[in-house]
Amino acid sequence: MSLSFQLIQNGDSALDICFQGTPGEALSKVIIALQRLLQQEMALGCWPGLQELIPAYQCLTIVYDPVQITGGGPTFGELHAQLQAFIAKTLASSSFPEALLRTQPSALIEIPVCYAEPFAIDMDVVCAHTGLARNEVIARHHKPEYLVHMLGFSPGFLYLGGLDPSISCPRKEKPALRVDAGSVGIGGAQTGIYPQATPGGWQIIGRTPLPLFDPQQEYPFVARPLDRIRFVPISVQEFESMTRNAAVAMHAGSEEI
Repeated sequence: MSLSFQLIQNGDSALDICFQGTPGEALSKVIIALQRLLQQEMALGCWPGLQELIPAYQCLTIVYDPVQITGGGPTFGELHAQLQAFIAKTLASSSFPEALLRTQPSALIEIPVCYAEPFAIDMDVVCAHTGLARNEVIARHHKPEYLVHMLGFSPGFLYLGGLDPSISCPRKEKPALRVDAGSVGIGGAQTGIYPQATPGGWQIIGRTPLPLFDPQQEYPFVARPLDRIRFVPISVQEFESMTRNAAVAMHAGSEEI
């Protein structure tokens, strides 16, 4: 695989593997496959000092323990050289990344979304920007299957690729101080879902009653990178019913604990 990369220092305890490719499905597959391969080797003790791997659109951040790197493990220069050689060799493999990705197939996850007025607080902004009627914006938003490129900026926030360009809309000039949990928004050429109530600048066009982050679970997020998301429109009544059911299930789970 012909793909240029650089290893760039990120603070005093991390390195970024930065790729030159255009953000998209092909590059995300490379980044996630490399993350999985390094995780497997870390579990075998092959990379002492490495602590965490964080994938993004064009890079994979490697967090390491600077104390361990300088105190008995490989020096920083050795670590840099070893990673450089390892990544180059991996990218040169004809079976990478497809062979590795087959070991954990992606899932298609349906997420219910209510696009009704109580939840679509910025729908008028999107309609005015695109020149499309509300029903057309909704239809074009829930039609695609979206690729999960990465999770960030808050726990479980899904960055999704595949938005119909006709409904792209700039972020707000002044971010809202509070965006409710479950809010589905458009930010430029992306769509995403807010798992917690946080400040945010995306244009909100709906909300899901589905809990997206549960720290009590072994894997606390609703989806993983390279999974696919399909939005399913629901009514206000269905939203309220699903919200009640989720609350009951959460209460029952807390009693069991």
